[in-house]
Amino acid sequence: VDTSKILYKYKKKYFTKINNLTVVTPSEWLAGLIKNSYFSKKSVKVINNGIDLEVFKPTKSNFRELNNISDDQFLILGIAFEWTIKKGIDIFKKLANDLPENLKIALIGTTEEIENDLPKNILAIRRTENKEELASIYSAADLFVNPTREETFPTVNIEALACGTPVLTFKTGGSPEIIDETCGVAVECDNYEALKAEINRISTQMPFNEKDCLERAKQFNMYEKFKEYVSLYES
Repeated sequence: VDTSKILYKYKKKYFTKINNLTVVTPSEWLAGLIKNSYFSKKSVKVINNGIDLEVFKPTKSNFRELNNISDDQFLILGIAFEWTIKKGIDIFKKLANDLPENLKIALIGTTEEIENDLPKNILAIRRTENKEELASIYSAADLFVNPTREETFPTVNIEALACGTPVLTFKTGGSPEIIDETCGVAVECDNYEALKAEINRISTQMPFNEKDCLERAKQFNMYEKFKEYVSLYES
């Protein structure tokens, strides 16, 4: 029994009855969708996701040494809690076969099943619950690549910037809103050749630096975001 239509009617009826209602979204992209829904006459406010900048910051580690990644190798990092086509696992498989040997790919959050299907030259690491360790891995990378196909406002992009690592992503959802021209690049979704070209450009020209990434990350301090919520409630 498909109840989606009747549930939609009930949700519309009762949600729109709330007079003093503000809908909060983490990205401008999602706010645009809300404004085209039955919430169109309600107040819509964007409060971005935030992260703890005391945890996610440039962190020294022996990650490269432990994984036999030399200083002259360009390390590309990808992170997901569940690697699927939506997260772009297929993109990394293609990159592993197409990129020069001095470019190394590391994926965090893999499983045994995923690892059995990955090219042998991809460094696969299981999910870690330790945020400090995660910060050290972000910091060891030269570029964070997020070829996501569905995203509202990915905190992994922010975490990378906060650790001084520039971001390359697809123009999907709120993902490109996190970066600007000083700290990263967004290419059209599923444009593999454009993504690969940007990786080659960034790895050779090194157009981004740690300072600009850290400066951009300051906009997503979670304590400042908390204040925005408090201010909204008080108003």
